[in-house]
Amino acid sequence: MTDQTTAPEKTSFRGQIYNNLTDTIGATPLVRLSRFSAGSDCKAEIIGKCEFFNPLASVKDRIGLAMINAAEADGRIGPGAVLVEPTSGNTGIALAFVCAAKGYRLILTMPDSMSVERRKMLYLLGAEIDLTSAGKGMQGAIERAEQLIRD
Repeated sequence: MTDQTTAPEKTSFRGQIYNNLTDTIGATPLVRLSRFSAGSDCKAEIIGKCEFFNPLASVKDRIGLAMINAAEADGRIGPGAVLVEPTSGNTGIALAFVCAAKGYRLILTMPDSMSVERRKMLYLLGAEIDLTSAGKGMQGAIERAEQLIRD
């Protein structure tokens, strides 16, 4: 560990050339936030994790990658798999990103109350979007996903 006056060595992920954008997920830097405790009685070292260094600037990038990697490792998905998932947020965006990078078809079910911007991002990442009634909330999206899986 370095003291607060010495900058640490540059982490190994910077300046590398990666084979796949998903390889860049997770190696996000830690930054000392000394000013938050300066001039106070706080004795703790405050450190922030910069998740915005992930490809989609979200901690959910890790979750999306972990979900897909776990399903691959367990043999639940492989080449040609179609994934169906209900979503209302950033996990769906992360899944769309990872599925696009790994070549999986992804169908996301979501309430039609989700923002147009979110829908456009999902579309641009290659996800198919199946909208459900906003009045049914996430339960409607879950039920639709279950129906798609059965069919």
